[in-house]
Amino acid sequence: MSTLSSWDLSEGETIAEDLTAMKLLGGGNAYQAYLAFDEQTYAPVVVKVLRPDEVEDSSSLRGLHREAAALAAVNHPVVVRGLRHADAGPRPHLVLEHVDGPRLSSLIRRYGPLTEQQYLPLAIDVASALHYLGRLGWTHLDVKPSNIIMGAPARLIDLSVARTVEDAARLRVPIGTDAYMAPEQAAPGEYGEPGPASDVWGLGATLFHAVTGRRPFAAGDLNSTELTQQYPQLLDEPGAVADTVPAEVVEVVLAMLAKDPAKRPAPAEVSDALAPVLARQPVGRLTFKVR
Repeated sequence: MSTLSSWDLSEGETIAEDLTAMKLLGGGNAYQAYLAFDEQTYAPVVVKVLRPDEVEDSSSLRGLHREAAALAAVNHPVVVRGLRHADAGPRPHLVLEHVDGPRLSSLIRRYGPLTEQQYLPLAIDVASALHYLGRLGWTHLDVKPSNIIMGAPARLIDLSVARTVEDAARLRVPIGTDAYMAPEQAAPGEYGEPGPASDVWGLGATLFHAVTGRRPFAAGDLNSTELTQQYPQLLDEPGAVADTVPAEVVEVVLAMLAKDPAKRPAPAEVSDALAPVLARQPVGRLTFKVR
């Protein structure tokens, strides 16, 4: 496996004009994400910087432009805000607001299944963001636990693969994260066209994970030549949900994971179905179970 190139920026080094690195947060194949201090907003921000060997790559630059366009189009309290971007200079980058809080994936890994007072608000929050995205004609295409920051409200981050509905429908290669991709994302064309219903599926897989502490489908073998082996969600049914989970929640989650995009509920229907369940929960300060 080849090693990804890195800027190796230390605390106090300059990323770009007005941006000083504080610490490396992580990254993907094409970029690194740094917590930085921004002299323009005079506050901490997140800076996504193309890796050194991606600076001249046309595909990576198109991805940066696409994410910048998505951030410019979306203005919703549950979606991370883009502040500015620069595609010229030695380090093309995006500047995003810094959202403080734990990722849903980290909470599940540390504490296991969440309580109803924890997973119901996040599902309703993210459903509202997906409703808004659909109204704007955009799809996120990568809804998963590691792209949700827990808080009040929860925050949906990382629009790096987001596309307009029209562009999503034209996809003919898998886009997203394997375990959280709807069937039509895993095999576009053969199983339908990616679109807003794909985000509903991603939220369903995410909510299943939050409710049960495990993914809805077994891990696939991405080295296989068979699509159904790579992506078990194409044929398999999701695993069982404990009978302690409210029946209304189970019904909504399974509906969101329908293989036929046309049979999945709309985001507003998800919110409307879960809101009464949340209303029955006792009011109090949320705490995480310690095991």
